[in-house]
Amino acid sequence: MAPRIALFHATQAAIAPIETAFAELWPEADCWNLLDEGLSHEIDRSGGLTEALMARFIGLAEYAAQTGVDAILFTCSAFGPAIEECQRRFDIPALKPNEALLEAALEAGPALGLIATHPPTLPVMTAQLEALAGEHGRAADISPRLAEGAWEALKAGDREAHDGAVVAAARDVGDCDAILLAQFSMAPLAARVAAEVTAPVLTSPHAAVRKLLALLGGA
Repeated sequence: MAPRIALFHATQAAIAPIETAFAELWPEADCWNLLDEGLSHEIDRSGGLTEALMARFIGLAEYAAQTGVDAILFTCSAFGPAIEECQRRFDIPALKPNEALLEAALEAGPALGLIATHPPTLPVMTAQLEALAGEHGRAADISPRLAEGAWEALKAGDREAHDGAVVAAARDVGDCDAILLAQFSMAPLAARVAAEVTAPVLTSPHAAVRKLLALLGGA
């Protein structure tokens, strides 16, 4: 029987990239989507992860876990502390959106460009990368860049403005060992960004699917 995996989203823009990655790497997996865009709207309004948002996030994740899934993959990068609480509570694998991406980044080298469009995501991802480097005894020289205006453009349906802001932010990083596109919604831009920079461009969805395959014993 194919593993059942819940995909937990706080923005609709994350759904297509992870579905594409599963279709390409693990089409046999039985995946279903849980979407609450209000989580992103509220964290934007509050400027960070409040106790009320934590409780709401964890409650939804507990609902997903109680359906009998074999794993949960979170695709919302700004909710790291809430996901960590879920990992402590659940017996099933509960993956942060960028776990596998950050592991691949450390293998690429210490000089890393980190691009995000969602303002709360950037400090969370930077802290996660620094912590992971420390755990593995590795150096990490991180150059974080916010793609100014991209998140607002995406919410307004202006994909071209969003994409242009991401490419501009990647160009601004300069020389590095790899450039990380921090959010699932940015993954479709990998080829366009790669054409504008010399460093390898790393994205989350495919790395996450590969890690789930390993965890759940897939081929």
